[in-house]
Amino acid sequence: MKIACVGGGPAGLYFAISMKVRDSGHEVHVFERNRADDTFGWGVVFSDQTVENLMANDPVSGETIRNEFAHWDDIAVHIHGETIRSSGHGFIGIGRKRMLAILQERARDLGVQLHFEHEASSDLADWADYDLVIVADGANSRLRDRYAEHFDIDIQPRRNKYIWLGTHKVFDAFTFAFEQLPEGWVWAHAYRFDDNLSTFIVEMAPETWEALGLDKAGQDEAIAFSERVFGKHLDGNKLMSNASHLRGSAAWLNFRRIVTGQWSYDKLILLGDAAHTAHFSIGSGTKLALEDAIKLAEVLNRPGLGREQALAEYQAERSVEVLKLQNSARNSTEWFETLDRYLPFEPMQFAYSLLTRSQRVSHENLRLRDRAWLESVERWFQAQAPGGKGEKAVPPMFAPYKLREMSLQNRVVVSPMATYSAKNGMPNDFHLVHYGARAQGGAGLVYTEMTCVSPDARITPGCPGMYAPEHVAAWRRITDFAHTNSGAKLCLQLGHAGSKGSTNIGWQGMDQPLAEGNWPLIAASDVPWSPTNAAPRPMTRADMDEVRDQFVASARMAIDAGFDMIELHAAHGYLLSSFITPLQNKRTDEYGGGLENRLRYPLEVFEAMRAVWPAERPMSVRISANDWMGDLGVTPDEAVEIARAFAAAGADLIDVSAGQTWAECKPVYGRMFQTPFADQIRNEAKVSTMAVGNIFETDHANSILAAGRADLVAIGRPHMIDPMWTLRAAAQHGYRGAPVPPPYLSGMSQLARNLERAAETGAALRS
Repeated sequence: MKIACVGGGPAGLYFAISMKVRDSGHEVHVFERNRADDTFGWGVVFSDQTVENLMANDPVSGETIRNEFAHWDDIAVHIHGETIRSSGHGFIGIGRKRMLAILQERARDLGVQLHFEHEASSDLADWADYDLVIVADGANSRLRDRYAEHFDIDIQPRRNKYIWLGTHKVFDAFTFAFEQLPEGWVWAHAYRFDDNLSTFIVEMAPETWEALGLDKAGQDEAIAFSERVFGKHLDGNKLMSNASHLRGSAAWLNFRRIVTGQWSYDKLILLGDAAHTAHFSIGSGTKLALEDAIKLAEVLNRPGLGREQALAEYQAERSVEVLKLQNSARNSTEWFETLDRYLPFEPMQFAYSLLTRSQRVSHENLRLRDRAWLESVERWFQAQAPGGKGEKAVPPMFAPYKLREMSLQNRVVVSPMATYSAKNGMPNDFHLVHYGARAQGGAGLVYTEMTCVSPDARITPGCPGMYAPEHVAAWRRITDFAHTNSGAKLCLQLGHAGSKGSTNIGWQGMDQPLAEGNWPLIAASDVPWSPTNAAPRPMTRADMDEVRDQFVASARMAIDAGFDMIELHAAHGYLLSSFITPLQNKRTDEYGGGLENRLRYPLEVFEAMRAVWPAERPMSVRISANDWMGDLGVTPDEAVEIARAFAAAGADLIDVSAGQTWAECKPVYGRMFQTPFADQIRNEAKVSTMAVGNIFETDHANSILAAGRADLVAIGRPHMIDPMWTLRAAAQHGYRGAPVPPPYLSGMSQLARNLERAAETGAALRS
């Protein structure tokens, strides 16, 4: 094949090499607009896995690159006058200019024809002599943009400003330095890549950038400013730019996140940054480009594989890997864009939050990297917990917590999970066993499923209630058992189904109306949940008074039933949620329109409940922090205001869920997918939060808590199948302080021994 590579960066050069090592008969040309020794970056960071991939693909260039890597293990975080340093991170770096020289030499040796200072045409007609044209000319690709309609391009400029510089200060750790100025915070990402040079990236919020006048400053002024701010970290060394073609504020950039839905068109094939970008804060752009090149060369040279099939496999495989890294990069980018949330943290927690920002690095991964440092984090976390003691390193999930006068033995919560097993609202033996077993399983707090305040408030005929005297006695049986036989506290979640009521129990048709025996529905407006559900009657003021009083009556009953805490369910499209979300609330009175009006009735209900609930006992509110409908519904920013309003009314905890408020919503699922909303509410509204949603490992729980993303962690489905999930987690971590019911002590000891033996066997096999 005759192939043109447009772009002589790592992506284009390495693809040319990869094609020639597979078949020397290919005629490959690389066209680069700049000179051979021009480059507009400094260092390139790799992982060990990337190096292994290079060695397997082309041992000659791989060996040369590997031998010239700079290695370092530490990360140093400078914040609030302190330096937090951890080790074991295993970075590998090389100068971008040196890497290009290695790849150019190898390409020439293989017979690749290199054309420098050549402005490649962006018209396909001018490439008629070539079988393939590889579009590897970076994020600002002219060829890609010329045929943009065929590539399904999504380009999202990010908000922060940054400038990419270099210095002769050789950093001995990957360094993050945060400096506070009157105009705002400025920070640097710095790492060495050879024996004499380091990359030095300066970043800040756009508001700070403008307040400092950098929008009007030239490149020399930008460098002088950065030297003044970070002088103590540079030890007298100067900062340098190798992008002399940039002038004025153009020296400062906004990162552009690029996603393409289609990677090829006609004879054009996208490669590297032309197809996708990953934020510099996770340093994986060059890695992705090189691995793209390897895969594309492999499929194009595989015998019996047609070009169409080859390109389909190339995109299918690489897009998955790119998506994983882009998701991690998005998390990292957003952490730096919302830095104000984390600046009040103590330096130890700030550093932990920074290290785990992408969710690629977890609590236990940090233990593998630097056990001593992680244990210092665990001791700190225990020491600052209400009633905690910091002498021993204990996983954060086992730190105590306190809400008003209710003390929790740990941060693990059994989520409210519908079981649809009541009859006429009555909890029964199933509920006694269900909640009793989970209370004995070691969790600090056990929630009931949504318990309804009237017969017509039920979601299904199987939902439990708290609206009759016999309900109080039945619930009291359960709370007495839990309090007598465990250290768990119990929270009663109270709610009203609204427009989502009068439906089948979950496993007989979720959200589907009953075939018979339906009851009347009420909601904020006459908006049905779906076309198959009945339209509710818009609530009158008399309805509001009646329902408010039902919630108050249920709260009073909860006192007699022995509950330690109650929660108001104002999420998931149920009655109170139907007031909060503009998707369901179409009212034109004082209860509709802006957020203040939409919150008026839910707050009225909450305040009435708070007035009768004992002052020493906490109350929480479950909210949907994102309707997953863009600006048409509740957004995470609006959820912060919702949380503030409930906190001002006396809420002690915000139970942060999301979605289920509109049948056509488009949630973005994934592990811990709702935790970012708990993080934002906790650290912007300054209120305690509980994270929920696809949290299923101890690693998830410990990472969320130690990073300050939430105060409690609710774990649902794992507790469905394993009531002893928390005790099993304690044994897994070798934690001896878990509240084991005396009859189960021998089983706990045996489990701990078995896990220790398994760990020892695994270590022996690895060695």
